[in-house]
Amino acid sequence: MKWSIRYLGAIIRLKMLWIRGLIFTALVPAVVGYFLPRTIDPHAQLRGGIWNIGWVLVIAGTLIYSLCLIRFLAAGGTPAIFFTRHLRLLIGEEPAGLVSGGLYRFSRNPMYVGVLLVVFGQAVLFASRPLASYGCMVFLVFELVVVFIEEPHLRATRGNSYELYCRTVPRWLGLPNRRKTGVIR
Repeated sequence: MKWSIRYLGAIIRLKMLWIRGLIFTALVPAVVGYFLPRTIDPHAQLRGGIWNIGWVLVIAGTLIYSLCLIRFLAAGGTPAIFFTRHLRLLIGEEPAGLVSGGLYRFSRNPMYVGVLLVVFGQAVLFASRPLASYGCMVFLVFELVVVFIEEPHLRATRGNSYELYCRTVPRWLGLPNRRKTGVIR
């Protein structure tokens, strides 16, 4: 009986974590990557032809974000930023440990990269300068949030493990730099 109650509790916690991850996705990346672009260029229409290459960016960005969300959920948290803790019942909290596997081996911020790919993919699909400008603005906001809010928080809470991670993995995209850790593979 005791075992089954514990098992049931674990299942409920896991389901709630997934629900919170999906709520976070609907409130943050979906708004930034889909709903705001629709309001910025409401009359945008698919251009077809070579402009269909934008679908590659949209699909890649969606896949990147989805894989990273799964990585966060597997680590026991959601991508919720630490200063949203007052909303944790709705969108969850960051994992207790540093998420550094999977796509996080090539970028410290692949979720942001995924959202940017979706935005720029739409700019291509619709041949929309306003959406391209919006994408540039979103990148600037992401850069400021990462540099001035997220990285200082992670340095303070994760310590040396985050410092090592920063020395080996680029902020946006690239291959891990094993030489900076003293480990050559």
